[in-house]
Amino acid sequence: MAAKEKTVAWTGDLQKDGLDILTRGGGMIVSPTKVGYIIMVSDKGGLERKFDAKVRKRNKPGVVLCGSMEELKSLAEMNPEIEAFYQAHWDRNILLGCILPWKKEAISKIPDDGSRDFVMDGRETSCFVIRFGTPSEQLAEALWRDHGKLAFASSANPSGKGNRGLVEGIGDRIEAEADLIISANDYVASIQPDKDEGSRYEQGVMVSMVDEKGTLVPEQKGERMVSPAPILIRKGLDNDKIMSLLSEHFLSWDYRHGQYY
Repeated sequence: MAAKEKTVAWTGDLQKDGLDILTRGGGMIVSPTKVGYIIMVSDKGGLERKFDAKVRKRNKPGVVLCGSMEELKSLAEMNPEIEAFYQAHWDRNILLGCILPWKKEAISKIPDDGSRDFVMDGRETSCFVIRFGTPSEQLAEALWRDHGKLAFASSANPSGKGNRGLVEGIGDRIEAEADLIISANDYVASIQPDKDEGSRYEQGVMVSMVDEKGTLVPEQKGERMVSPAPILIRKGLDNDKIMSLLSEHFLSWDYRHGQYY
């Protein structure tokens, strides 16, 4: 199918065509977020198509899109301080992703089709993301609420290159491989109205909440110099707001942009 034939404009409501594709086996769509376009899938077939379309190595933890705090709490292992940190971002509608372990009882929520090898790293952690943008949040929420399915994601651009917040920037390969492309350039641009293609963030902030073995960092309980502590490993949209909230919720945390998993 030609790209124009499978590209639809986001109307502000749940894109039901996209939901239908994600609930069937092996579906792959492109959807808008606050920081550009992403590939969304929900099973191994879609994950394999995603990696093939991006020509990307498979050595990084998967990104799990959580459409509600209830979904996040049911999937990810957190302590009360980390949960409160997430809740603060949810309440302020701030995009946030944290590396966390899976709850043991939640691992069964990952499709039993080999998806686990794509979604987790060797430590059984993933990046759990909230408040990533209305069009894609609507899809992730409906997938979980109505179908009990997870949404996995990666940026919709050739590996190592940005899409500039434009559906036209996703690249020919992804454009050809996707089953549906949801276009919302105006929405993406509205999130960073004072930025241009050269200065806008094309990614969200990522914070690691685990140590090198994948064990959750301990609660700090108001004590100083607690280690290991949260580490901001990737700067991005609302970096200043997130660092402020890190300082409010944790007396000890580190900034190490580029310290990937």
